[in-house]
Amino acid sequence: MRNTAKTSPREATSKHRLRKAAVWSHQFPFTFSGCEEERSPCSQRCCCGYVKFTTLKVRNLSLFPAAQREHLHQKMSENGALPRGGKVLTVDTMNANVKKVDYAVRGPIVQRAVQIEKELKEGVKKPFEEVIKANIGDAHAMGQRPITFFRQVMALCTYPQLLDDNKFPEDAKNRARRILQSCGGNSIGAYTTSQGIECVRHDVANYIQRRDGGIPSDPDNIYLTTGASDGIVTILKLLTAGEGRTRTGVMISIPQYPLYSASIAELGAVQVNYYLNEEKCWSLDISELQRSLQAAREHCNPRVLCIINPGNPTGQVQSRQCIEDVIQFAAKENLFLMADEVYQDNVYAEGCEFHSFKKVLFEMGPEYSSKVELVSFHSTSKCYMGECGFRGGYMEVINMDPEVKAQLTKLVSVRLCPPAPGQALMDLVVNSPKPGEPSYQTFMMERTAILSALAEKAKLTEEILNTVPGIRCNPVQGAMYSFPCITLPERAINEAKAKGQAPDMFYCMKLLEETGICLVPGSGFGQREGTYHFRMTILPPTDKLKILLNKLKEFHQKFTQQYS
Repeated sequence: MRNTAKTSPREATSKHRLRKAAVWSHQFPFTFSGCEEERSPCSQRCCCGYVKFTTLKVRNLSLFPAAQREHLHQKMSENGALPRGGKVLTVDTMNANVKKVDYAVRGPIVQRAVQIEKELKEGVKKPFEEVIKANIGDAHAMGQRPITFFRQVMALCTYPQLLDDNKFPEDAKNRARRILQSCGGNSIGAYTTSQGIECVRHDVANYIQRRDGGIPSDPDNIYLTTGASDGIVTILKLLTAGEGRTRTGVMISIPQYPLYSASIAELGAVQVNYYLNEEKCWSLDISELQRSLQAAREHCNPRVLCIINPGNPTGQVQSRQCIEDVIQFAAKENLFLMADEVYQDNVYAEGCEFHSFKKVLFEMGPEYSSKVELVSFHSTSKCYMGECGFRGGYMEVINMDPEVKAQLTKLVSVRLCPPAPGQALMDLVVNSPKPGEPSYQTFMMERTAILSALAEKAKLTEEILNTVPGIRCNPVQGAMYSFPCITLPERAINEAKAKGQAPDMFYCMKLLEETGICLVPGSGFGQREGTYHFRMTILPPTDKLKILLNKLKEFHQKFTQQYS
């Protein structure tokens, strides 16, 4: 006899879901088990539109569309329902934040450039004979010669038997002896203290004091780092906290150096963009900072403001007044300041001068110098040194809470210490040859020649790019890069979008394939909607830079004609 008992709405819904689950199970290659409570499908639904199960036993999820497949794997991971016997670590089970990391400077174009180099070596015919990598600020890779004094001392530190060789000047030997005597067992191969070799930290503090006109610097506030990047990531770790609307927001300039967006993504913080003013030579407007901050407070807790001066990728040098305005803004809005000053010797434009944030802060008086929390960063990788591979750097912390500083010291101790050779090289940067010492004249001659050549190439780059219709380049006031704006034909933009590429990525990839020139698209650094750029270094030797710029000029004209 047919059961005519009335079905409750809940029972009807449950039966409907069971029927749908059965159909779904039949159509797709997996089986399911129900939720713990009722051993039946859960009452919730996935955002992909399918019934969500507590456990899925996968046979082949590859039949699902990518977005749904990723979501299902995520839910299965959360529920501990991933298949056994396969890989423990897969793209679907790894840290989701890592997948959000993007670092354009070594992205797809650079990977393709490496492939092309291999093809050229294998005899594959190209319309060019070499790849010119103008994508990254790696001075020595571009042909810059190392500073003699630096390499002499590093050789002595690495192979102390050379201290008996009379080919080395006495001031180089004295520097090496002092560094080695501060290392365990008189060896640069020993671990150092986590904060860095003490005599190096004292030399860094003395350097900062000289640079800033006598404003004191405490060696205890100096942390030696594995390049500036390591210090930046460490400080961002300290600052990242909260959930939802209380999650830390990090204010970064757009265009920005991708280290910042990558680190923010990895740490799960919130990226808060403020835009530099391209029409005013990439200047920083306080009104834009205010707009950005107010908008961000609707969805997160902005706690930190990052400044790059001189700028990367935009090459601007901030005026003293601009730095004062930024400090006043940070004080008013209770923001932690991070000043990336790794290009502090790279200032070329007439009327421009580097001002450290610390110096300006203390010259503004106790109202600010006793309150504003600041960390500034420097490195051996840029300026005239270009010693990227040694990974030397430092950070100076100002007005940091003592308890937080103790946590910082604990955090850096987990990684034991920065590379000792990098620390030694940092010491030579801040304690270079002095007048009257044997190496002084050669050192100054080499330093001046490098910086003068960079200034010449900065001007050359701006001048040649501005002769090309459809390319507009601001003055390269400092740092090592130009970041010109390019006008792209509508057909090229549409073709790029059809291929799923950013238009300037499409442009740069074609440039690489046709000319061998490797640049980084502006989309990798961030830019205003509807604008397109690329970043190129000014580091190649002058003769090669001229070839690069002329090839670029010819390509842009051809590209524009092709897609018009």
